[in-house]
Amino acid sequence: MLLNNYKKYQPSYMFFAALLFAQGVAAAPVTDNLDVGGALRARFDYDPDRDIQKLSFDTFRIDVNYNSDTWIGSAQYRFYGGSYPYDYVDSIGDVSFPAWAWIGYKFDESQQVQVGINQMPFGLLPYYGSTFYLGLGNVVGLEDVHNLGVKYIKDDADWNLQAGFYPSDGGQWKGTSRGGKSFSTNVAAADDYVVDGSDNDEKNKLVLRLARKLTIAGWSSEIGGSLLTSTLENQDTGKDGRRSVFAAHYLGKNGPWGVQLQATRQHMDPKNAGTDKVVTFGSFDGTFNVASKGNLYLADLSYDLPGSYWLISGVKLYGNYSRFDKSESSFKDSERFILGTSFSFKELWIALEWLHGKNDPYLGGSSYTQSLGAGGSNQWENQIYANIGYYF
Repeated sequence: MLLNNYKKYQPSYMFFAALLFAQGVAAAPVTDNLDVGGALRARFDYDPDRDIQKLSFDTFRIDVNYNSDTWIGSAQYRFYGGSYPYDYVDSIGDVSFPAWAWIGYKFDESQQVQVGINQMPFGLLPYYGSTFYLGLGNVVGLEDVHNLGVKYIKDDADWNLQAGFYPSDGGQWKGTSRGGKSFSTNVAAADDYVVDGSDNDEKNKLVLRLARKLTIAGWSSEIGGSLLTSTLENQDTGKDGRRSVFAAHYLGKNGPWGVQLQATRQHMDPKNAGTDKVVTFGSFDGTFNVASKGNLYLADLSYDLPGSYWLISGVKLYGNYSRFDKSESSFKDSERFILGTSFSFKELWIALEWLHGKNDPYLGGSSYTQSLGAGGSNQWENQIYANIGYYF
């Protein structure tokens, strides 16, 4: 009995043991320009409807950053496995992949170029809101996406211009999925369990983003627009389809208050062997269908509490809503609402969130493979989620 319990909770024990060790570790400055660090994180999931109440190891990651007057670079590699929701593999590292890995050159203080696996400059940056769990923008392949290519950035006092060209995605690394062995959500080859799944290879992705910085009624603001276009090369039919995405966004900050808004139109015209109404995407060792055509709307409101409270500091309160309206009339729309807080507790950074979703592949047991396509349970599902991290 004791041995079985140890095996069941071994990843959690490993996390806390490693955390005790990490308390004496800090980011290591290898040189004046090079730093090596990382993070060790646990997660807590509570879903009474599915009888889930788990404290688990979440992630171990290694970060490398370089910064000089001219050369810059950044890389991050992540390790998962051995505990929920990756308890189908035996050990930490059985699911692993880079989040990004790029080098860059600074022409001057306002201009730079990055080459490698870098973040696609689309919409609100770096994230579509304040949440740790992220919204539906992430699972439709737009938020926090890092692909292999080259990106140019021009950032001055008034304007931010970014242009990226990505011949391919960030590759497939270690895991069990056919097309989801990656950090970023990209067009993918469907696993066998995905009904109406497709096998597309997204190539030659061109992304443009232009944003204007200004002050509106006391709000430090950014108003911008983004464009994405790419080729969807179907591996079954040998025919090329197209993906086109347009977005407008607003970012505002006034004292402790923050607002983020975005409206996005995604139009995919695949040449699948089966239905063209969905395209398969994948990430984090899984694949699922996404409606080919739809509108994504999101809104985020946040408030930074001033000062410290005993051992707690840096408290942020936030609410985030995202909705994916699908153009196909028979498909059920997807929604996700997150109400949460993030804060530091001594050396730990913690996010605690209430997740409320409808036809959401990651919430409440709605269909993982079809929720963003034709739809899932079509009812509101609830979960409590927390992430506890030590960053060094």
